Amino acid sequence: MIKSYKDLTVWQRAYQLCLAVYKVTKEFPKEEQYWLISQIRRAAVSVPSNIAEGHGRKTRVEYIHFLYVAYGSICELETQVLLTEDLNYVGNGSLESVKNDIGDVERMLNGLIMSLKAPRPLAPPAPGPLS
Repeated sequence: MIKSYKDLTVWQRAYQLCLAVYKVTKEFPKEEQYWLISQIRRAAVSVPSNIAEGHGRKTRVEYIHFLYVAYGSICELETQVLLTEDLNYVGNGSLESVKNDIGDVERMLNGLIMSLKAPRPLAPPAPGPLS
């Protein structure tokens, strides 16, 4: 049973991705300290943060809204990682795991959004008194 956002596998994976992004951006050139590094880290932090905030809002509509924000951030992060790769800022192997994790989190977010948007079946009527 999900008691906290920390119980959600998608939050756990997004959090681990965020940690990995912080580690890999340490390899970036110093001239990117205030530009690309900052952007990548902000996008990475946004994903688990918005999952947590949406879960904390307690309404399905708000939860879905914040999951969409997290989804936008994961797409932003993916774009920035592709740019990093094309600029050869880190060794080739450093980004493979991050790119795979981005894809996994993206799919998990999409699945969670779709499951929350799916119509819920009506509860069966309560049984009447026995005769």
